Amino acid sequence: MAYDFQVTVDCTEPHTLADWWAETLGWNVEPQDEAFIKDMVAKGYATDDETTHHRGKLVWRAGSAIRHPETERRMLFQFDASAKTVKNRVHVDIRVGEENRDAERDKLVARGATFLWAASQGPHSWFTLTDPEGNEFCIT
Repeated sequence: MAYDFQVTVDCTEPHTLADWWAETLGWNVEPQDEAFIKDMVAKGYATDDETTHHRGKLVWRAGSAIRHPETERRMLFQFDASAKTVKNRVHVDIRVGEENRDAERDKLVARGATFLWAASQGPHSWFTLTDPEGNEFCIT
């Protein structure tokens, strides 16, 4: 039996990082219902400390998600006050094609990614970068 899953990324700025990854992958940031959030706070089910403002809207402080525009694929960016300190044990590989790899690397670096190194194994090659919070990912 196949299972559906999402990738979850701990980060200090989940809404900003969700925006960055949504643009990188061509996905959509999931909207959050501002009226629902206000209602939950007004009824005492949540506190103001559990909310924040992002791009002028009230959102849950705990995180933000992005979704593939045509499928149920999803990434969740979850608030964690501690900064990343060691290498990821899991990372995302983005397949852009060898002919596009240099241009995509340059675009990502211009948007805040950091290029770490180029690597290869047999006929396969890739670039390893980090997102603006230091999470490693590869483009192939």
